[in-house]
Amino acid sequence: MKLIILDRDGVINQDSDDYIKSVEEFIPIPGSLEAIGKLTRAGYTVTVATNQSGIAHGYYSRATLTAMHDKLIRLLQVHGGGIDRFFICPHGPDDQCICRKPKPGLFAQIADHYRQPLAGVPSIGDSWRDIQAGSTFGVRAMLVQTGKGARALAQHADDLKAIPVYQNLSHAVNTLLAEDITAC
Repeated sequence: MKLIILDRDGVINQDSDDYIKSVEEFIPIPGSLEAIGKLTRAGYTVTVATNQSGIAHGYYSRATLTAMHDKLIRLLQVHGGGIDRFFICPHGPDDQCICRKPKPGLFAQIADHYRQPLAGVPSIGDSWRDIQAGSTFGVRAMLVQTGKGARALAQHADDLKAIPVYQNLSHAVNTLLAEDITAC
């Protein structure tokens, strides 16, 4: 199985330091839906690993989060794309859970669910914690400059030297798919 792991806010949809709290605030980043469509058509199983501490803070409910994801799935259908599964950490930063990135719990759930090692699996995020979370499993980390990506690059430049950086999800996916073709 060709698996890929995407962060959500800042990679697929616009991010906000005030949280994405409603379906109306869930706005795809230009090109992200088309990129996920390309991944799906290329045979990738697309999964999302996302911190959603807005639930713990009471900014939105699980039902609202589900509605946001339903919107994403509907929008993706137009582009021939899909998300196989969402792996979510609903906890706040002080909850001491093992699933909140940068801890590796979401990635452990993904490995367990798909019953495959994650070494070399592409993982695209927009933050240093996205990169850290997958490192335990040897994922192929990629950083996008959308969302908090530019800030992460500025704050963690030395740590990110070995990580490829892309303008956005579309650019990362186009590069990944071009490599797939070359490898055939």
